[in-house]
Formats: sequence, structure tokens, C-alpha cells
Amino acid sequence: MDKQLILKEYRKQEDKICLSQVLDKIEFSKVRDKLETTDFLDMYQVSLVENFLRKIKFENYQLYGGYQDAERKILIIFPEKYNQQMLAKNYHKMLKIVRIELPEEEEGKYSHRNYLGGIVKLGLKREKVGDIMVHEKSADIITLEDFSNILAQQLPTLTRFENSKIQIVEIENLKQREVRKEIIKIIIPSLRLDNFVSDLARTSRSKAVQIIEQERVFINGQNELKVSKLLKLNDIITIRGKGRFVIKELAGTTRSGRMVVMIEKFV
Repeated sequence: MDKQLILKEYRKQEDKICLSQVLDKIEFSKVRDKLETTDFLDMYQVSLVENFLRKIKFENYQLYGGYQDAERKILIIFPEKYNQQMLAKNYHKMLKIVRIELPEEEEGKYSHRNYLGGIVKLGLKREKVGDIMVHEKSADIITLEDFSNILAQQLPTLTRFENSKIQIVEIENLKQREVRKEIIKIIIPSLRLDNFVSDLARTSRSKAVQIIEQERVFINGQNELKVSKLLKLNDIITIRGKGRFVIKELAGTTRSGRMVVMIEKFV
């Protein structure tokens, strides 16, 4: 397999590095006849890898983040002999949960940013950590299995968690956060992507274009760079740092010809 030739069209060095590692995992899985996994991929990398694997027509893989709608996922490469049931039996060997249970006086005190900020402050690698499920009294941090002990040992050294109960839990016992939604109305000139991003991110059109060009916008899980892309009913828009939205209804037009769109916002 000529990696340089396969990766020739990818201009960004970080994309080449990511996909080169994927090709290595494919080769290792074939030679060793066993499962191979990557670190956690963010939404952009997930989209990049999925498109790449479709392009090279490789099918023996799965992206897994611990639950169905996970944003951060690991790539699992498996030999021909594996089926879905065999894969599922190995999930606990790949991912664990580091659960932080807060003392009563600190319940409701911390947000996702506080938990992630703690991990960053410890100098630990972000790619070893998946999604973080934040609850009123606790948080479940999804991690790589071989990283769970390190994280569990380091978290109590932070002042904010020194009185918390920290334990390692099996991935099937993940406590998912309750998803709350609200319906909002936006009025836009057309169904172009930049119009949606401008309104949903509450910014100017020029800034919305920058957000799209910074690879922060995903449509139905796929990174989208075309600012003029026309969206449609039920499309899911994810803007990193701003949230996730679903186009629920095209509710007509105003007298000036602008479009009225009802949006389901995840809050």
C-alpha cells in the first residue's frame, strides 16, 4: 500500500497524519488478525475518516463513542472474522467511564467546561477522553480503557474534585444526560448554510463564513465547507461551540420574502 500516493490529494498536514495512522491501523489489523483502535477523534476527524474509508472502499470498521449520539469517537478496525456481536463483546476492553460523584455541597456547581478544564489543567491528552456526561450530582467521563486509571488517579489532585468520589465504571453503565430541546423561530433570506450559521450563532454573515471555513460546521454529522449549500427539512446542524440544531419546519415567508424557519435547539 503506497500511503504517499493515497494521501497525495490531502493538503493539510494534520489530515495526512490522521489518515496515515488509520492506514497503519488497517495494516496492523490485517497482519495481526485482531482489533485495532485509535484515540478519540473529534467531529471533524470523524467526518474526514468516514469519507476517506468510503473512498478507499474499506468496510471493516466502526466508529464508537460509548453511546449512539456521541460526538467524539474511536475508530475500530476489525478482521473479517468479526461480526457485530463479537465487536460489542469487546467494547468494555476499549472504553471505560471515570465517574465523578460530587459532595452534597458542590452539587450543580460544575459545567462541562469545568470538567474538561480540569483535564486540560492536569496536562492530560485530550484525545484520550471522549464525551463528558454532566449531571447535577456527578459526571461520567468516557475514556480509553488504558487511560482510565491515570485519569482516576490524577483528578483528586485538583482542588475542585479533592472531596469527590471518583471511580472507574464499565461503559455499559454510562449515565447519559437528559436531552432538553426548545423550538425557536428564525427569519433568513434563504436556505443557504451561511444564513443559518449567522442566525443560530448570533453573528454577522462575514463571521459566519469564517466559522464555516474554520471547519466548525457539520450537517448531518459531515463537515461542510460550502457556504452556499442549501439545507432542507430535518437537516441536523452542529456548530462547534454553539450547539446542535434541527430544521423542523419551513413555516412560510414574510411580506418582504424572507423565510420563516422553525428550529429545534438542543439546550
